[in-house]
Amino acid sequence: MADEWWRGATIYQIYPRSFQDSTGNGIGDLPGITRRLDHVADLGADAVWLSPVFTSPMKDMGYDVSDYTDIDPLFGTLRDMDALIERAHDLGLKVVVDQVISHCSDKHPWFEESRQDRTNPKADWFVWADPKEDGSPPNNWPSVFGGSAWTWEARRRQYYLHNFLPSQPDLNFHCAPMREAILGTMRFWLDRGIDGFRLDTVNYYYCDAQLRSNPPVPEDRRWDEWPPANPYEMQQHLHSKNQPENLGFMETLRTMTDGYDARMMVGEIGESLIPMEIMSEYTRGEKRLHMAYSFEMLGPNFSPRFYADRITEYGEKAPDGWPCWAFSNHDVTRHATRFSRRLTGTDDDRDVTDAVAKLSAALLLSFRGSVCLYQGEELGQIETDILYEELTDPPAFAFWPDYKGRDGCRTPMVWTAQDEEGGFTDGTPWLPVKEPQLERAVDLQGEGSVLACYKALLAQRRARQELLTGDIAFPHVGARGLVIDRDGLKGVFNLSAEPLGLTGEERTGPAEGWDGSALAPFGWAFFEGEVAVEEEALPRERWGERSGGFLGTESG
Repeated sequence: MADEWWRGATIYQIYPRSFQDSTGNGIGDLPGITRRLDHVADLGADAVWLSPVFTSPMKDMGYDVSDYTDIDPLFGTLRDMDALIERAHDLGLKVVVDQVISHCSDKHPWFEESRQDRTNPKADWFVWADPKEDGSPPNNWPSVFGGSAWTWEARRRQYYLHNFLPSQPDLNFHCAPMREAILGTMRFWLDRGIDGFRLDTVNYYYCDAQLRSNPPVPEDRRWDEWPPANPYEMQQHLHSKNQPENLGFMETLRTMTDGYDARMMVGEIGESLIPMEIMSEYTRGEKRLHMAYSFEMLGPNFSPRFYADRITEYGEKAPDGWPCWAFSNHDVTRHATRFSRRLTGTDDDRDVTDAVAKLSAALLLSFRGSVCLYQGEELGQIETDILYEELTDPPAFAFWPDYKGRDGCRTPMVWTAQDEEGGFTDGTPWLPVKEPQLERAVDLQGEGSVLACYKALLAQRRARQELLTGDIAFPHVGARGLVIDRDGLKGVFNLSAEPLGLTGEERTGPAEGWDGSALAPFGWAFFEGEVAVEEEALPRERWGERSGGFLGTESG
């Protein structure tokens, strides 16, 4: 149905700083994105998701908003945004904007007023707390980006909460006037014609009203490598996020978006201990989010039992909900690199990374739910090796070298291999364009390429209703092989570096590495009829692995 265009949709994430520069300043912008929208439409995507383009000091590259209803001059103007929306709609693409409302910038006028004293009109719009008797912060909550989640404000003689950078104060969702103001900023964009929101850190909106300290992670839930690089992962965040009041606000958001035609919300669940539980809670029924994704698929795990377990777990917990799945985004190591390392111990072999990229696409586009693709993954793009002196990402400075930050997945899109900066800019790019990335430029992606594979798989997905909205089952879950049944259409996937014996009838659609009797390493194929994999299936109780943390660290 038209109103449910998002159900089964493929959403292409654009990181605006790195898609296309139109001015020569080395930073991508809205006119550049508009110029390149044909690439997204030709790929076969249904929508674009724009990472934040609002006015911002850019301490966290736009995820620190200082004006929710204007465009940062780095990216253009409101008129440029209107032109982008119009062009996208002309191409049949929906437009989803990244809404960061759990926190804002310390340069936002709301916070600048709130921090002045305890009696001003916006005094309660942020989370403020008195110090303990010894002057220390009110509780033990850490910041995701390192250090305490509390910073002292001398004018109020109080601490304020920031789950991320000190320059990203958390809004107080217990405050009704603040909630109404935030809703007003969202209506601004709905009225302007956007088709939906990607809700950043959607489970962080409310914190415990009593500000109780968090307990440690139980010993039986700790990873093999303990302690982790980031001490944030050492706490069970019972009180700093995932609060029951948040579910009520999800219903408020749903009521707002349902007041418009054919709009949707997809939430980012930042949770490493109970991600599928939170993801299912936030999407269950028809009164909360339309869909959500967690970081489970964005970690290093790449095995049949892992995917079967996660998808089955979500379906059992939210049988009437709708998930969204992704393997890459702007927060994690690119999956062609991540999965190649997991499967072979290296990402230096171009043939292997391309094969893994194609396998990943076939697998992801067979899942029940909607799908997010991150710019460049359709090229088989790999993680850029970033040197310390090239860093821009705040948590990288805090946790280097165990965690090298997110710059490696955020380097510019490469369009033309013969151009020094890949056709991204005529100037000096904000992050470097390096040779391994240039080798995967759009203009080099001919027959048999990763890009050609994505186009064929997306064409198949659009043509087969089973893949968009059908049920899902797992007739075979082995150590290496996985069979996914979507209402009779069966995808068979070899998630290993060894051949996998296979007998199959009525092969259909795209395939890779299928010779009639076996799947090559990282091979896959689709069948209408029966299939039999020459491998012992694992019992259900042996399924299951945990993935990485909130920023997709490769722990676990």
